[in-house]
Amino acid sequence: MVALVTPFSGGRLNEKKLRELVDFHVREGTRALVPVGTTGESATLDHREHERVLEVVIEQAAKRIQILAGTGSNSTEEAIRLTKTASAMGADGALVITPYYNRPTQEGLVRHYEALARSVSFPMVIYNVPVRTGVNILPETVERLASMEEFVGVKEASGSLSQIIELFDRVGDRLAIYSGDDLLTLPVMSIGGKGVISVSANIIPKMMADLVDEALAGNWENAFLKHQLLVPLHRALGLETNPIPIKTAMGLAGMIDPEMRLPLVPMSEGPRKKLEEVLKNMGLLGKGLS
Repeated sequence: MVALVTPFSGGRLNEKKLRELVDFHVREGTRALVPVGTTGESATLDHREHERVLEVVIEQAAKRIQILAGTGSNSTEEAIRLTKTASAMGADGALVITPYYNRPTQEGLVRHYEALARSVSFPMVIYNVPVRTGVNILPETVERLASMEEFVGVKEASGSLSQIIELFDRVGDRLAIYSGDDLLTLPVMSIGGKGVISVSANIIPKMMADLVDEALAGNWENAFLKHQLLVPLHRALGLETNPIPIKTAMGLAGMIDPEMRLPLVPMSEGPRKKLEEVLKNMGLLGKGLS
């Protein structure tokens, strides 16, 4: 699954380019698109723009590829509203991040997700990324939610393999667990993960899809070789705050205008040169959306 970027032009959503990106991923074998998440700069989209991105992606996908809509918020009522909207628009599910900034307790997280499950009969994936939100949803907390049929998976981006292993022990038989970190895709899948919600796949979707397919088929030697080839790119895309590097990379590849909204700014010179060198070595410079 691809954590889809939101293309801008002159400060506005570039709907034409967004549609082209959807078609690109359909051709490249991506299983699902995840619009208006962190990589999609949802934090700087107003409500109208957020809904328009979803509308365009769902319309262009035309059921050719699944859509997991980013609908989380630090307000429970707002998360419910966004999730209901995504469901009504025809999305296949929702990615719901833990409430950020508020720093709720574990009990507060349970009640947040319980309120969502009571309000919206819709498949939801819980998204844990403590470095962004300031709160870590613990495996025992996820276990308390796992019996609710609305929750079908967890995107785990805590960066802690020991926590992810515990999560598998507690809920791996009930929830699909996805890596939220490209570098950890292979390790997470080796202990039972079902795939990845990927930033890197914005630019190399088929290579990531092939890696995941090999892992799902149990072809671990092939999966490891594909993983090794992608490590330099994953690392380069982590040189600055996401989505600065991936948008820069896609600009260098001729896929989109690498425009971002403040407070995100263009990639600094040193990291940009390192990224450009990696792209050059992989033959990705100027490749476009072919």
